Amino acid sequence: MVTVDEQARRWQEGLTVASLLAQLDDGHMYAVVKLDGKLVSRPHFRTTPVPDGARVTLIPMIAGG
Repeated sequence: MVTVDEQARRWQEGLTVASLLAQLDDGHMYAVVKLDGKLVSRPHFRTTPVPDGARVTLIPMIAGG
């Protein structure tokens, strides 16, 4: 299992940040996530594995001026 914003989700072999976000209804909205306390940006989503037991915090994009 992995925890995504305090909700348990099923873990599977080969899970990456990109494939995890693809499972979410609003996964396209995130440019950065925190994976076990480390920031991961969108360019690295496809290559960053999510280990079993990981804690993922979703950080929404915020626009302003």
